Amino acid sequence: MSSLTAIFGNSPEKSEEESEKLLNLYWNRAELKKEFARLRDEQFRLQQRVKEHEGAVARVHQKLEHLENLLLDPEWVYNVVVYYRFRALNLRCRSKLDKFAEHLKRQREERLHSRIVDEWNAAREEEAARVERRIGEQRLQVQILEDRLQNERHRLASMGGLMRLLRGRKVTAALDEIAASIDSAQRREQQLMQDYDSLQDQEPPDTQGLDISAKRQINFMIMSFAQHLYLHFRDDGLVEMAREAGQKSVGAINYGSKDDCDRLIARIQARLDKFEGLADFADVLKSRARLIAEHARFRNQDDAVPAEGTVRTVYSLSPGGAVKQYDANLLGEDYWGLSEILSR
Repeated sequence: MSSLTAIFGNSPEKSEEESEKLLNLYWNRAELKKEFARLRDEQFRLQQRVKEHEGAVARVHQKLEHLENLLLDPEWVYNVVVYYRFRALNLRCRSKLDKFAEHLKRQREERLHSRIVDEWNAAREEEAARVERRIGEQRLQVQILEDRLQNERHRLASMGGLMRLLRGRKVTAALDEIAASIDSAQRREQQLMQDYDSLQDQEPPDTQGLDISAKRQINFMIMSFAQHLYLHFRDDGLVEMAREAGQKSVGAINYGSKDDCDRLIARIQARLDKFEGLADFADVLKSRARLIAEHARFRNQDDAVPAEGTVRTVYSLSPGGAVKQYDANLLGEDYWGLSEILSR
């Protein structure tokens, strides 16, 4: 009977083996379907990226063709030059504002780190002095105990035979007690020496970052400098023309004839040269920052950037102390990327 079962394939062992193979095939098929779905999604994602890239390339070619046509047009070629001079002015102001902000942040962080390290050093020196005093006390105690031990030994050595017999055991016990105290005091001294070395090997703490108050003060100074830039290039509408160039594409603005364009380029360069020659306006920035801070309001207690409506007044300070006010929402209209430069 067993031979017939083996011949016709009804063996229990063979059935279990075939079932296991079928189960493995089922799971392999499920895994293959998952992998196929993942590859299909990846293919779709890559196809979308290719389409986006092709669209971006097409737009760039279109812009280049448009720019080429403008440069070939004698009525527009000088307008293109002025347009990019205004774009360069925007980038120049953005760079100056960015560098000013980074300098302020780094200066404040270094000052904070220096204060933290000074406080840490003072605390460490105080603790080291305390440990040194305890080391001195332990050494003095060891010296006193060693003197007592020497005296007891001398006392034991000077005893006669009868006296040593009567009191020797007591003196020997005292010697053992003093020796144990010396050993304990020396171990404490050794531990204090290790504590002292550990104090000397400690690394200063890292700066955790600026708090909200510090960030707000930095932001007031950054906004003050942004207003300084605005006021300097406000004459003849240069600042608004530069902002317009940053918002519109080349060819969307007509600056006039060649002579008009030449005059604009000369004015831009003259204002840039004059700004580079400015010096000693730090006090003006601080005074303006105080005025901004007086009127600034914040939506939340943890906000470092004020609500834009509360800082839209531009303050012009004359050398005599007079203050003129202009309405210009530098933060809300994001002059020179101001919103990205401010500390958060």
